[in-house]
Amino acid sequence: MPLLHRRQAGPAQFESIAAAAPSRCANPTCRRNWLGFLKDHSRPFFEDCWTCSARCLRALVEVSVRRNSTEGLAVQSELVHRVPLGLVLLSRGWTTQSQLQHALGMQSLYGGFVGKWLIEECGIPEERVLSALAIQWRCNQFSLESFHADEMALAAPPFVLEHTGILPLRVGRSGVLRLAFTGRPSAAATLALEHMVGLKAQAGLLSDADWKSAYQALLHCEPVRWSHESLADEATLSRRIASDIAGMQPRASRLVRIRNMFWLRMWLEDINPRGSYGTIPSRRDDMLDRIYTVDPEQAA
Repeated sequence: MPLLHRRQAGPAQFESIAAAAPSRCANPTCRRNWLGFLKDHSRPFFEDCWTCSARCLRALVEVSVRRNSTEGLAVQSELVHRVPLGLVLLSRGWTTQSQLQHALGMQSLYGGFVGKWLIEECGIPEERVLSALAIQWRCNQFSLESFHADEMALAAPPFVLEHTGILPLRVGRSGVLRLAFTGRPSAAATLALEHMVGLKAQAGLLSDADWKSAYQALLHCEPVRWSHESLADEATLSRRIASDIAGMQPRASRLVRIRNMFWLRMWLEDINPRGSYGTIPSRRDDMLDRIYTVDPEQAA
């Protein structure tokens, strides 16, 4: 699968990575393809691609880092045009003009979301505000039914959950991963999780109390081993990612960007172990998560 034309990969494609041993390096500028037959073609793999050397691996990583940066900005720009929450509530008779004006005044003074002030200051039921948010963002409302924290804790590292507000809730019977948010679903985070876990993802809303309860349950579970590192710039980031992949020699690895984070997941042995959903592991062994943030102050 060419790195420049990435498409969603499912479990079957992950399982075929090791079996379909490539005969050529995936780096189009590689000058040593004729030596490919001497290499171990089962690893390392990055974004379904095999490379013959550390140099070629870094070239692919650099392309992926640039692509993730560009795609992240494009997705964020699509979230600007939405009907204001207050108008949704007014149009359905769920609030009054005076209540909305009061909530907007509190928001201008103290910040926060207008829905929060409608609940706290005007007595609007949280269920009503949540329904209006679902209409505003054209998404579903979720419940904690069939939520198993020990399974969902393996979908993403705690650092990602904490800094994005995304919460893996469950995999439905149709094989769709439900991702819960409280106030505003993140299209960028949803697409990133979809690519990482090899499942179609659907964003929806949870009440604030339910979200906090589920989040605390996830924090008490043991996740996939992970670490976080802050780097000076994207060039340093690319070198570090390539170095980590070359050092660990994974049978599969993927990179996504969520906000200012780059998340690398490496499958060291079993790519799609029995009992897993897509590429969400059924156990935490033989997997590693690396999270990188770019901080220019690191260059000082």
